[in-house]
Amino acid sequence: MVRVSGHPPHPIPRAESHPELCALLSADLRAAGYTADAVRDAWGPLADEAVGHGLTGPALAALGIRSDPVAVLARLLFLGIPTAVDAVEAALPGCRVTGLAALGLATVDEGEVVPAVLVRPQDFDDQAAAEGTGGTGQWWIVSDLDEAALSSRGRGGVLPTDHVLGVGGASLTLAGLQLPAAGTVLDVGTGCGIQALRARRSADRVVATDVSERALRLTELNALLNGVDGIQTRHGSLFEPVAGELFDRVVSNPPFVITPRVQGVPEYEYRDAGFAGDDLVAAFVSGVGEVLAPGGVAQLLGNWEYRDGADGLDRVRAWVAASPVPLNAWVIERERLDPLAYAELWVRDGGTAAGTDEYARLVGAWLDDFARRGVTSVGFGYLILSRPFEGAPSLARYERVPQPVAGPLGPHLLDALAVWDRLAALDDEALAASLLIVSGDVTEARHHVPGNERPSVIELRQGGGFARTVQVDPALAALVGASDGDLPVGSLIAAIADLLDADAGALSADLLPRVRELLFTGFLRFA
Repeated sequence: MVRVSGHPPHPIPRAESHPELCALLSADLRAAGYTADAVRDAWGPLADEAVGHGLTGPALAALGIRSDPVAVLARLLFLGIPTAVDAVEAALPGCRVTGLAALGLATVDEGEVVPAVLVRPQDFDDQAAAEGTGGTGQWWIVSDLDEAALSSRGRGGVLPTDHVLGVGGASLTLAGLQLPAAGTVLDVGTGCGIQALRARRSADRVVATDVSERALRLTELNALLNGVDGIQTRHGSLFEPVAGELFDRVVSNPPFVITPRVQGVPEYEYRDAGFAGDDLVAAFVSGVGEVLAPGGVAQLLGNWEYRDGADGLDRVRAWVAASPVPLNAWVIERERLDPLAYAELWVRDGGTAAGTDEYARLVGAWLDDFARRGVTSVGFGYLILSRPFEGAPSLARYERVPQPVAGPLGPHLLDALAVWDRLAALDDEALAASLLIVSGDVTEARHHVPGNERPSVIELRQGGGFARTVQVDPALAALVGASDGDLPVGSLIAAIADLLDADAGALSADLLPRVRELLFTGFLRFA
């Protein structure tokens, strides 16, 4: 591994050796009102957006000379700015500066408390969790100093290779995808532990693994700081730490970033597991069935390569087929980048500034690596894999859904998988006898050629879920429009056939498969 020198992370002790200090720090943060809303209110929406772009100047200007606890903690723990000892002592009267130092969260230098990590409030909303455990709330998440905090100290924004990332876009995406879990959950590549914390909201027990010892220390600290028990950490790669065990859920934001395996390219533990190309995701997909209990579900994010014109989703399909345990698969590609865009994305992510010689060298290494393997683009998306309770897999869905979506997708995925199971047990006769209703977020749009009464295009549009738009013909539009739970599907098709002067049998054979699709995607619901 190539280590980026100059600012190695401060050591983090085992949290279990300081439970009293963790409890005191938690009580201090709560008493100070150190919440995400309080921080946003302290520096305002514009500064908050700037912080999201790695710019701390507007936030510091908005805080000014304020010395109240929220302002002090926002500077020290959110932005990573050294702060006067007296101010920190007043903001954290229980834990105090000595407690921060003992936990490995800060040091003291010439009258200032110098943060070694960030401790940021993080809202959560898990309405899809098991009954009685769902709801909204907040955690405090400890992670390593980001590029902005490192740059503010004149240490450069380049991250050390054993950097432990905080709650970023990918973490929030996967958190929003998580299905509720009963029983046991495995979090592979836990990082700062955000997925493990979320899973524990509805699971009886969580095992969190990582190749990074530092990540495991931070996961343990975050669990203790937030009063969450039942999370066990284990060191190791992929499924090695849990060989022979079975889990009801597996969740992972793995280090899937495709990185050149050449001298001089940093290998960041939080995003790179040392595999070539997309082999890490391939190994996960083909191996996860071995740790899934019957009926168990795995969810992960991943990249896959398009090589020499071959479809990247076909590569994923082959990985699923290679699993010794047959798996249901629903794979959703959300975006696709060309080699240059992908290279620049991850070189910038490591803190290397564009326009420098180092930036050009690293981008060149990525492009050379892609060229050697014939990679023409890289897909990114979500993978949902499940082990059937019995029998052969019935779900093999590989699709591209690039449009923006609003809100967490977990509830939608849960509904879709439940509908799939129900549809698998219904033949066409049983489906025709079913009562259906239109989902409340569905609208219809009709497009007319000027002067023509009949629409040339009819679209159904979905407000929730994946915000899909489906083009339908007049017969299917009529069926959807009439689905109010009063008449079964078969009766509606017969009436539409009579109205259109069409053969009812032929129309039924045409519409029922599309009704199944509309049920799975959430346009229609069983009454």
